[in-house]
Amino acid sequence: MIIVLKPGSSDAQVEHILERIAERGLKAHLSRGVHRTIIGVIGEEEKLQVEPLAAIPGVEQVLPILKPFKLASREFHAEDSVVEVSGVRIGGGFLAMIAGPCAVESEEILAEIAEQVRAAGANILRGGAFKPRTSPYSFQGLGEEGLKILRAVGDRFRMPVVTEVMDPRQVEMVERYADIIQIGARNMQNFNLLNEVGQTRKPVLLKRGMSATVKDLLMSAEYILSAGNL
Repeated sequence: MIIVLKPGSSDAQVEHILERIAERGLKAHLSRGVHRTIIGVIGEEEKLQVEPLAAIPGVEQVLPILKPFKLASREFHAEDSVVEVSGVRIGGGFLAMIAGPCAVESEEILAEIAEQVRAAGANILRGGAFKPRTSPYSFQGLGEEGLKILRAVGDRFRMPVVTEVMDPRQVEMVERYADIIQIGARNMQNFNLLNEVGQTRKPVLLKRGMSATVKDLLMSAEYILSAGNL
């Protein structure tokens, strides 16, 4: 459900509302918009009682959400999302162009590509450090060395970098080097990976899986958001 706060609600009232929600064993996600402050409440349906929550001081309205995705809904976040990464804005009418090689092979090659894509208008550099192939004997990427190269070249050309993470065990390493973490189409419904990435505070580029519906994509985004990555 969504709790809409009254205009001018004090910080003390907001904190009190969050405490009351936590007392019920529910999870709260606070979103302060330009005109409204709202709280998304997630938890077991039997604990989501509208009337007691509506009586808390500072609450203007409590709106149940019937959609299976809560935090990815327009009810929770009515404004267009704008994500800023190292000075580059994504969304809200700002153009972000991501370009770069599928796999990082060497610093020399990546630097040459970065120079060309930036000259062509790209403002975010991509490159894969982990590249599983159909054959286990094919090139699988440079791993952490590839991440170091990507970071160095991104810094050299003043471009934020994005790279794909394939496994929950890689998330901590990738987070140290990348500005944006990519979830590839094949992993869109790898829920353990989505939950792990959701615990980071890096922007996540979530690609839509083959044959996945828009609802499927939104539910995958919900995993990331519900883990705390808002």
